[in-house]
Amino acid sequence: MKAILLVVGKTTDKRLAALVSEYAERIGHYLPFEQVVIPDVKGAGSKPQDVRSAEGTALLKVLSPTDRVVLLDEQGEQLTSRGFAAFLEKRLAMGGKRLVFVVGGATGFSPEVRARANDVLALSRLTLTHQMVRLFFAEQLYRALTIIKGEKYHND
Repeated sequence: MKAILLVVGKTTDKRLAALVSEYAERIGHYLPFEQVVIPDVKGAGSKPQDVRSAEGTALLKVLSPTDRVVLLDEQGEQLTSRGFAAFLEKRLAMGGKRLVFVVGGATGFSPEVRARANDVLALSRLTLTHQMVRLFFAEQLYRALTIIKGEKYHND
């Protein structure tokens, strides 16, 4: 199975992008991993619901019907690192081609994207920048994979 991190908008901070790339390389030792970037929506209007709708349409175009979709949203279920490892291990065991983790834009997810999701997880109840979420998620995905493999990266 391939893990995909699907995000809206590119990372403008080169330091964050470099760190995400470092974790992406580490993740690649355990399973195929790719970050897919949907361009920021331009001309969608100033209303948040219009931006959400336009971003939602763009996100849904990338998803295939067989994808297992996990939204990363502050209102989702919060897990410990070990809990996320167990969650991940179960999803990987289900089979399929792609496990897609989605980071929406600043206005959140459209109802259509929420309806498409199989799971909703929160990295934190704190508000995080969408650029930093990519780094925190990549590190946690790497951590979960090392936990699954019984390696010594994670300390309890």
